[in-house]
Amino acid sequence: MELLLSLCFFLLFSSVAPTREVSFSSCSAQFEAIRTTLNSSGVHLPLHHRQSPCSPSASLQSDLPFSFLLHHDARRVSYLSHRLTAGRPVSLPLSQGSSLGVGNYVARILIGTPAKPFSVIVDTGSSLSWLQCLPCKVSCHAQVGALFNPAASSTYAQVPCSASACSALSSATLNPSSCTRSGYCVYAATYGDSSFSVGYLSQDTLALSPTSIHGFVFGCGQDNEGLFGRSDGLIGLAKDRLSFLSQLSTSYGNSFSYCLPSSAGTGYLSFGSYTPANLAFTPMVTSSLDKSLYFLKLTGITVQSRSLSVSASVYAGTPTIIDSGTVITRLPDEIYAALSKAVVTAVGKKRQRAAAYSILDTCYVGSGVGMAVPDVQLVFAGGAVMKLPSRNVMVDVEKGRTCLAFAAAGGVAIIGNRQQEGFKVVYDVGKGRIGFSAGQCR
Repeated sequence: MELLLSLCFFLLFSSVAPTREVSFSSCSAQFEAIRTTLNSSGVHLPLHHRQSPCSPSASLQSDLPFSFLLHHDARRVSYLSHRLTAGRPVSLPLSQGSSLGVGNYVARILIGTPAKPFSVIVDTGSSLSWLQCLPCKVSCHAQVGALFNPAASSTYAQVPCSASACSALSSATLNPSSCTRSGYCVYAATYGDSSFSVGYLSQDTLALSPTSIHGFVFGCGQDNEGLFGRSDGLIGLAKDRLSFLSQLSTSYGNSFSYCLPSSAGTGYLSFGSYTPANLAFTPMVTSSLDKSLYFLKLTGITVQSRSLSVSASVYAGTPTIIDSGTVITRLPDEIYAALSKAVVTAVGKKRQRAAAYSILDTCYVGSGVGMAVPDVQLVFAGGAVMKLPSRNVMVDVEKGRTCLAFAAAGGVAIIGNRQQEGFKVVYDVGKGRIGFSAGQCR
């Protein structure tokens, strides 16, 4: 009742949806093979493509149309662009989340005493982590496992309004906190696309191997609505003090890395030391537009080893972020138009053009598999280069149609997860740099 009185503007009516557990045991060997190639220290969590049979949501696979993911993607980009243009102030398995109804990647974490598993969206564009929780006083969407039950954990506690973590919510969620009549902190995390999570700010034990994080702060969601698919919640990896990264930094250092896998493989999300060999680094840029997001400088794009006919000033004047939750890379209009033109010229008449598909307007008849896709490279400050494999350049949006996996987005550039797929990406916040290395999901 107290939560409803504190947040009456979020009242919507729904019932708790049925849930079920999913086993990961059959896929553990695949990740163990990857673990041996990683630095033995730190935390390593498996990361799966959203359509992989090893996904935590494999039992809930669905024929989710790619247009739905693009619609979701467009809303997310609109939200991120608004944040920027308005100037508002361990390894885990990762899987792609289309079977959960999201375009993000999904990891499994363990919380509580005894520890229980939850499949959560991994998001570098937000800070507060949260789970759907019993008694789910307002609304919970269908998810892959059981809702988190605070009463079943001997180490669970609600965070009082007097705690510093409650005061930190305004920067972590861009929304003010509120209090129950009993003096406990209430959070409201909104995502700019009509999605939101509202509930009690809480703390419990986050079980990691080989150690655990006691007093891990997260949201215990009582009203969770929007484009979260069938996920159990979300972990935020942005730079705010309440983020998943910040709370692990004392034990594992101020850096993390991941490799976003294809549907045929398994990737990882790692916290702790990393091996810099074979990594090309670009400086992490600090921006007053949003201090929690990961900015970098895109200095050029080449197609067939030729630079696009775009002035260096256009690149220099473009805020650019890298984001795990945006699927399709967005480029300012002038840069995108030049890229599209260069790709069309390179493909020539080898493939018949097809109609646009949602936000994607450079499309061809047939599949991208077997297509003579031109070489595309993203060039960053400091000399770091992402030489994109053909599957990172084109995306099959439906049977018989493939499109350039880039789109126009006004004056903001976002490096999306389609282009990052198959690369090891290191976010070294401590040293202020981002590193790339191709083919590291094996």
